[in-house]
Amino acid sequence: MSRYKIMDLFAGVGGLSYGFSKLPGFEIVAANEIEKDIATAYKLNHPGVTMINCDINDLTEEILREALKGQQIDIVVGGPPCQSYSTLGKRRLDDRANLFLQYKRVLKILKPRAFVFENVVGILSMDKGKLFKQIQAEFEELGYKLKYKVLNAVDYGVPQQRERVILVGFRGENNFEYPIPTHGEGLKPHVTLRQAIGDLPVIKSGQSSSTYAYQADNDFLHFVRDASQGLTEHSAPKNGDHLIKIMEALKDGQCKDDLSEDIRPKSGYGNTYAKLWWDRPSTTITRNFACPSSSRCIHPRDSRAMSIREGARLQSFPDDYKFYGSDSMKRLEIGNAVPPLLSMAIAKQMLRAVEEK
Repeated sequence: MSRYKIMDLFAGVGGLSYGFSKLPGFEIVAANEIEKDIATAYKLNHPGVTMINCDINDLTEEILREALKGQQIDIVVGGPPCQSYSTLGKRRLDDRANLFLQYKRVLKILKPRAFVFENVVGILSMDKGKLFKQIQAEFEELGYKLKYKVLNAVDYGVPQQRERVILVGFRGENNFEYPIPTHGEGLKPHVTLRQAIGDLPVIKSGQSSSTYAYQADNDFLHFVRDASQGLTEHSAPKNGDHLIKIMEALKDGQCKDDLSEDIRPKSGYGNTYAKLWWDRPSTTITRNFACPSSSRCIHPRDSRAMSIREGARLQSFPDDYKFYGSDSMKRLEIGNAVPPLLSMAIAKQMLRAVEEK
């Protein structure tokens, strides 16, 4: 079998690379990431990949040629930072929203057979839909035939509702078929928090633990614990007494509006200071998953802020996957990533598509 060579742009910690790295038909040759600590984290998990740690604006043809050592890239994967496109918070049409033009510039240099462009669903409605139409037009100008679809990670075994736009381009005929859901109505049930993080021991605010509470007892836990050398990164952030009181007063799935007036926070939206549901998948997590005043992220069983390990689990990162830097940097690495189980589903379909004559 040929090994199709891949470059990952805006690589982050390597969530999208993960799925392609697990298939023998692919070889990730190079990756580009601007943040030094995140590039280091990527390298820890993908040591055989040439990491180009720089701003994509500075990624010249000469730098690419040197990094690739004459190898032809078959597939480019990656998605520009999504904060500008997100439906959470203020949406801005700024330089970050135009990073897709840098993605296009690299495509023009590398001339891959295919690419996978991933982003948040907010990109579809940005500037009343004009931005996404422009993105499509720019890629079509290079000769790519496009398909796009919104995929929800929860339908592929990830214990989290996380919708993403997956835009796939091919030179010539585009025979890519989107992965069929494995979980949902009429299929395997969606993976719940209880199933995904229930084996992590009970800890309270400011506490930590390095031993699992029980053996892996479901498919998801077998996946994330397969190569684990032990439990790491399971420390609860330390919060003040008043915030602890708020978290402990909330019942499963409740938010600040369900609290009595004497302890109810005066600020925040309806889904802030909100508990997750123990027997449902998580809502979409962000880099702020350890911040109870952010969108719904309070641990439903332990009434506390989430640990780094729990955030990684909700993204489906295996327990042996490494993160690097400060705790806030690690949470950024996790919150911005493509869930590995979703990337595996996409990679399998991409391999089928490129192998079809």
